Amino acid sequence: MAVEDSPPLTPERADYASVVGARLRAVRRQKRLSLQAVEAASGQEFKASVLGAYERGERAISVPRLQRLARLYDVPVDQLLPGDVALARSNGAGAGSPRGAAGGGIRVNLVALRQANGETATALRRFLTAIQVERQDFNGEVLTIRADDLRVIGATLGLDLNDLMASLGALGVIHHG
Repeated sequence: MAVEDSPPLTPERADYASVVGARLRAVRRQKRLSLQAVEAASGQEFKASVLGAYERGERAISVPRLQRLARLYDVPVDQLLPGDVALARSNGAGAGSPRGAAGGGIRVNLVALRQANGETATALRRFLTAIQVERQDFNGEVLTIRADDLRVIGATLGLDLNDLMASLGALGVIHHG
């Protein structure tokens, strides 16, 4: 696929491209991907040198390419765009590590959840995507769910905590280890 050309960057567009680039780099690093790994995973669509130019703000990425990159990274596309929330978080506000399972939560295997079927799995994926967006946590493998979140999920599904845990166990999405 040919690389889409972008018009020359004006100072305003350069600032915007820099902020988008910083978001692209942050998400790629969270995914623990090198520029070369993205190039390979994209079937050479996103050349390492071009992606690096996007990340440095030297080139503006088109919306269709941004959408394809978001799909490749498995993140909502709006998380790659600047905005009040995204800008604040890219500067460190609101960032932080989730509390561990010791606080009464569990760790969910997101890989297993993507493969699970049924109403509970669909609702859980939707809820956990919102948590990932809130935490800016897109590592894509395991997510710690706090006890309060478990109660909300259970209430949403009409399940008490014991039934929810049994349902999650049956889905095979509780991470042990």
